[in-house]
Amino acid sequence: HVQLVESGGGSVQTGGSLRLPCEASGGTVNDRCLGWFRQVLGKEREAVAATYPSGRTTYYVPAVQGRFTISQGNSKNIAYLEMNSLKPEDTAMYYCAVHNGDYCEITSEYNYWGQGTQVTVS
Repeated sequence: HVQLVESGGGSVQTGGSLRLPCEASGGTVNDRCLGWFRQVLGKEREAVAATYPSGRTTYYVPAVQGRFTISQGNSKNIAYLEMNSLKPEDTAMYYCAVHNGDYCEITSEYNYWGQGTQVTVS
């Protein structure tokens, strides 16, 4: 089974930037559906962005459109969520996830998840 590890979280000021790697072992991330999600303690997890294999189509929720970008690494086992113009409301635990299904926009299809990385914007 593929295992995912997110990193790159931290504390930044409003307007700052972060890049979150999502690295896979025992599998890949760039040739299957890849999604990024976030969750605030006490609230439901929400989707942030999703991309089809090889990044041919990518979706972003309106709250992050134009500020966040999913990018692929130099190998098939790493991808990134690049976050710019960060706002306090972006504060959350961020997770990457993958699945092999046909529809990358469907959250319930994601069956491999990382442990998350905390992003705090103040």
